[in-house]
Amino acid sequence: MGSSEAGADALQAPALLRRLLRARDRMDAASHEAWPVGRLAAVSGVSEAHFARSFKQAFGIPPHRYLLTRRIEQATTLLRDTELSITEIAFATGWESLGTFGRTFHDITGRSPSAMRVEARADMPEFDRVPACVLRAAQRPDLTTAVLEKRRRVGKGTFRPSTREVS
Repeated sequence: MGSSEAGADALQAPALLRRLLRARDRMDAASHEAWPVGRLAAVSGVSEAHFARSFKQAFGIPPHRYLLTRRIEQATTLLRDTELSITEIAFATGWESLGTFGRTFHDITGRSPSAMRVEARADMPEFDRVPACVLRAAQRPDLTTAVLEKRRRVGKGTFRPSTREVS
């Protein structure tokens, strides 16, 4: 049995999966808070390196990108469903700077927060009958590629939007 097989077996251990899910659930419940790997590892009861490696293996993306996905989803929902200002939404979803929020939101979604608000509200009647969980899944940002890598590709003119279907 090779070391990669041993790692895969260790990941399948129910205790480790429960610990990873506990950390993910904490991030979901308080995505507006700071969640450095050290804090997540402490919640999980494993070392930082083991946590980061296991989380990525279990969920397909690193913990930071997972948290970023949740924050963007929450911001999109608030833009669509509330009258909060974009500044209020930025701080409510855990951003420390309006500029960083706007730039990251645009890098991930391809639209500014204000453009997203206008677009989401224009499409509201079409989505009245769609369950919220389905709508969130359809609007979930694709963060399999790091935001900085996306920015580099746009700068070089080699960026191609994802053609992956959301199921």
